[in-house]
This record gives sequence, C-alpha cells and structure tokens, in this order.
Amino acid sequence: MASQPSRLDRRLPKPSLFADGICDPHRAPLQIKMQITVGIITISDRANSGEYVDLGGPALKEVAQKNGWQVLSEAIVPDNSERIQETLRSFSHQGCGLILTTGGTGVGPRDVTPEAIRAIMRVELPGFGEVMRAESMKITPNSILSRSLAAIVEFSLVIALPGKPSGAVECLSFVQGAIPHGVALAQRVPTSC
Repeated sequence: MASQPSRLDRRLPKPSLFADGICDPHRAPLQIKMQITVGIITISDRANSGEYVDLGGPALKEVAQKNGWQVLSEAIVPDNSERIQETLRSFSHQGCGLILTTGGTGVGPRDVTPEAIRAIMRVELPGFGEVMRAESMKITPNSILSRSLAAIVEFSLVIALPGKPSGAVECLSFVQGAIPHGVALAQRVPTSC
C-alpha cells in the first residue's frame, strides 16, 4: 500500500504568469518581455498654446521606442488640473498601461501636475519620486525642488516627470527597472510575487 504524500509534498509551486495570461502553478513560467503600451502627456501652458515647440514629449517617445514600448497616445495639455485628469483617464481607458507626463512638477504657481494626479489616484508609489530625486541630486542640487511622483490611476502606472527634456529622460532611466512590474500591478495582472 502506497503511503499518502505528506502535507509538505502536496504544496503547489507558486503560480506564475504566462504569455496567454493564464496563471498555472503546474507550468514552468515562460521568459517573455511584457509589451508595455505608453501614453505621453506634455503639461505646459506655453507648449499647448504654441508659444514654443514641445521637446519633452518627443524625448520620452524616443526612449519609450528604444525600450520596445508601444506609444499608443500623445497629448499636449495646459497646466490645468481638470484637463490633466481628463487626459490621464482617457489614456488609461485607451489601454495605456504606462502614462508618462512631463512638466508641472516644479513649485511655480501653475505647476499642478502632482495635485491633479493625487486627486484621482488609487495609490501613490512614493519610492519612484524618492529614487528620482535622490539620483538627480547627483546631477544638480536643484532636483530637491522637484515634485515628481508615480501613482496608479485607473489601470495605469502614471509617472510624473520634470518638464526639462534631459531631466525627464534621466528620471525615467532611474526607475525604468520597476516599470514592467508596476504596469502589471496597475493592470491587476497576476504576478509571481
């Protein structure tokens, strides 16, 4: 007579996510790169009115494409909380798992991006802002004045980056490693942790 497996032997392996979206503890996980769909929002009164050419949005688009991310939506909006919120929600509903904003994170009277995001977020992810500021301090002491942040809005990971193109690209590079997992969590995709 065969003995029953012990309780320890009957434990299932931790579930893993697969390319077909199925979480199955009996299959070995596939090593795939998650396709990330991106929305890019430039937040600037002057760029919105045509006073100057937007350079931040195109710089972020170039980085996104180099990373193999699909840029799905782009917009230039004024420094206006309602317009920022409408655009964030619209991009999330269009399927952007990652939304990058550039501009409005300073301390000027029209810099309202953090407040606009916080008013509609499900949860803030303070580690993103902390890392962006800490790493930027190695480049310029003025980075301590930045209010960059990340949050989950609807089903998207939203990262608010500085308005200066070089600052936006640098800050994105500092947090890039956490983006795929953050997008998966925002979209409520089962993960292995």
